[in-house]
Amino acid sequence: MDTPEKTIEKIKEAKKIVVKVGTSTLTHANGKINLELINRLSWVLTELINEGKEVILVTSGAIGVGATKLHFKKRPVATEEKQAAAAIGQASLMQIYQNFFNQYNQMTAQILLTKDDFKGGERKSNTTNTFQTLLAFGALPIVNNNDTISTDELGFSDNDILSAAVATLLRADLLILLTDIDALYDSNPKKNPEARRIPYVEKITKETADVSGGQGSAFSVGGMETKIAAAEICYENGVMMAIIDGSDPAGILDILNGKDIGTIFDVKN
Repeated sequence: MDTPEKTIEKIKEAKKIVVKVGTSTLTHANGKINLELINRLSWVLTELINEGKEVILVTSGAIGVGATKLHFKKRPVATEEKQAAAAIGQASLMQIYQNFFNQYNQMTAQILLTKDDFKGGERKSNTTNTFQTLLAFGALPIVNNNDTISTDELGFSDNDILSAAVATLLRADLLILLTDIDALYDSNPKKNPEARRIPYVEKITKETADVSGGQGSAFSVGGMETKIAAAEICYENGVMMAIIDGSDPAGILDILNGKDIGTIFDVKN
């Protein structure tokens, strides 16, 4: 199904945009950080802010970067090891982001969240106010799950879900997921060369969920299944979502200009 023109126009007009980048996109296969990709991502997001858009970046990678520094061969499983890797990796990851964004004179801010920050009351209100104030100052909030203190019960199981929660909290116009697969397909394109891209999803159905599955690198968590779950959250809360190839962050500009790439998920009418 082709993307309706009215949906394309809404994406072109999106002002508040959440961008999520995953570990498998941020890193090479060996787990080391992809500096060229972060450089291009920094340029693209700064350009959007210079155009007058409000941008929030949700980033994975802290545990992956920390695990590499600790010479783990894959993502740690034990909670204590994950927390240690996150503490080491988060500091390194934020320093890398700041170095690149500084080149483009773009101010950044770090926000680490848990599920408790979204549950309502004063804590949720404070979280929202912090984001809005940073955006008003022209800063780029860089968000991650607070893995240094979270357990599976307290934290988000995947940053796809975190990004959908942030987009919902801030009433964003659009959530863009940068992935290692360029779109949703009717079957796994890594296994089936005849798999067809699904450019537009009007509503999440059982069939949509059935074609998702699988994970990225040994240092990542999410697969297409969590991206469909994120799309369901966005659908119910009036946020458009797109999945695009993360290997070239310039694709963000392409989809905002109406180019037919990736997969666009519409909102509930």
